[in-house]
Amino acid sequence: MLRPAPGARIGAVPRVLLLLPTTSYRIPDFLAAADRLGIEVAVASEEASTLEALNPSGLLTLDFDDPAGSAERAAAFARSHALGAVLGVDERTAIVAAAIAERLGLPHNPISAADAAANKARMRELLAAGGVAAPRHRLHRVGDDPREAAGRSPFPCVLKPTFLAASRGVIRADDPDAFVAAWERIARLLASPVVAARGGAAAREILVEAFVPGIEVSLEGLLTDGTLRVLAVFDKPDPLDGPFFEETIYVTPSRLPGDLQGRCAAAAQEGARALGLRHGPVHAEIRVNEEGVFVIEIAARSIGGLCSRTLRFGTGQSLEEILLAHALGLESPTEREDRAAGVMMIPIPKGGVLEAVRGVEAARTIPDVVEVTISARLGQPIVPLPEGDRYLGFLFSRASTPERAEAALREAHARLEFEIV
Repeated sequence: MLRPAPGARIGAVPRVLLLLPTTSYRIPDFLAAADRLGIEVAVASEEASTLEALNPSGLLTLDFDDPAGSAERAAAFARSHALGAVLGVDERTAIVAAAIAERLGLPHNPISAADAAANKARMRELLAAGGVAAPRHRLHRVGDDPREAAGRSPFPCVLKPTFLAASRGVIRADDPDAFVAAWERIARLLASPVVAARGGAAAREILVEAFVPGIEVSLEGLLTDGTLRVLAVFDKPDPLDGPFFEETIYVTPSRLPGDLQGRCAAAAQEGARALGLRHGPVHAEIRVNEEGVFVIEIAARSIGGLCSRTLRFGTGQSLEEILLAHALGLESPTEREDRAAGVMMIPIPKGGVLEAVRGVEAARTIPDVVEVTISARLGQPIVPLPEGDRYLGFLFSRASTPERAEAALREAHARLEFEIV
């Protein structure tokens, strides 16, 4: 049951402006959540729809690379179609959402905070300034001499672009030769036309960080007036030690001791404060080892891909329902269901063209597996990390324990066969 949160505005039209890139996995889930809540939504994307003229209150085209211009266009839209909230779903749209919400006087993150969360170099600077434990780092220009840069780097280290997500372009190096090879590979990725246009000046930067060993968890939370409420902590049982950092399995609840989970939550809160984030979803990546708890990244968005389908709250509400309700200042349950749950982002074994997928029905028969979604299309070029930015699909499980949820995902994955040529 949704009801206004204390201090929420009452009587406003419950319409949310959703900023959804056309490539987002999450468009259907957000629209379904809005329908379940009885919330009107207007969907803004970066590509014009042929239906926009037929649905002027529900569709809007915005240039996500121009936050100020998008804010003005959204303000003009809001004069005819009242908006109660604005919500972005990735790093780029989080910045645009902050600009629009500021222009309309709606709750929002400061634009500078959303921008910092989307730029790994700026994030590192603010985390360091805020005294938050995080990897040591050094920012370089792509045109710098990689051999000279390697001479000033700790080993092992991690090289990465400053603006790409989902581990794209992230490579570990253990010695100077591997450092130079990683640098050159990232430079080629950054020089590709689509990536260069997307990154702008950031496409001419390479961030080098000290590699932080240990186990990694992911934290999902919501900020209200700067205070973090933890929605879930995910274990990542597969080691993420490189040379690339393809994420596979997430399982919740975490099997870390309660006090250690509390330290992870505190680190995420400190990190959000250091960046200046105050309102909306937070997705944090945190490493834990014998030296402490380290913030690897904090994003001003919720979990990506289809992974949100892992989470259910209260009497079955989705994460998208929780996010929409929070954006409008409505109270909703944020206690996660009692059952364990997991997701596997199906890894790409090699590059090529996807010719066939086998074993899907067999994977669906595995006990505790609740969904098998193959998102890659037959005939589609398949590009693995570190250059790629998509998965073959997603497996989902629900079980009595985290161990059972994880085992079901591994068994289902073993039933799948992908023919890539």
